[in-house]
Amino acid sequence: MVAALFVEKGGVYWDLEGVDPWDEERDARLYAGPWPVVAHPPCSRWCQLAGLVQHRYPWHRKGEDGGCFASALASIRRWGGVLEHPAYSAAWRAFDLPAPPTGGGWIRGIDGGWSCYVEQNAYGHPARKATWLYGFGIDPPPLHWGRTNGAKAAVTWCMNRDWRGKDLPRIGKGVAAKTPLAFRDLLLSIARSAKSAARRVEAHP
Repeated sequence: MVAALFVEKGGVYWDLEGVDPWDEERDARLYAGPWPVVAHPPCSRWCQLAGLVQHRYPWHRKGEDGGCFASALASIRRWGGVLEHPAYSAAWRAFDLPAPPTGGGWIRGIDGGWSCYVEQNAYGHPARKATWLYGFGIDPPPLHWGRTNGAKAAVTWCMNRDWRGKDLPRIGKGVAAKTPLAFRDLLLSIARSAKSAARRVEAHP
């Protein structure tokens, strides 16, 4: 079993065997285990445009997300699993997480967690959708590393260009926020590896 935290009701994690989904109504900040976690905490207060939004709308303060990221991080560190956020998320610096290189590969932080850069276009998203992952207690697998060349669109909150430097048409927030099925399955497999890692620790203390 895997707990999917901060996910959309009726979305790609819904009605999946072996997945316990926590939407906004259920409030993933209340998750108390015991399953490993895939977490998608809200990103609007941490993304690259958060400072600009705060300047224009002072009540939307950068980093003030109701404790969602802190809660997701605590769940990952307690139960194992993986957390997903936009690349260059300010939450990484705020919580002293290791900022990964864009060229690919997992890097390990002083807390024992792992970070990497990946683009969801490699897993079926229409936009490049640059992403940072943070995992804890996992077996970090090889991923599709580096910049992708097949993006057909750009997300709404930042301008994306294709590998030739050509501007791409933008897609709506709803489409941009969706997790491709292949990427969902990848994140679930990473979270499930936390269980096997825990068993090995118990077997070989």
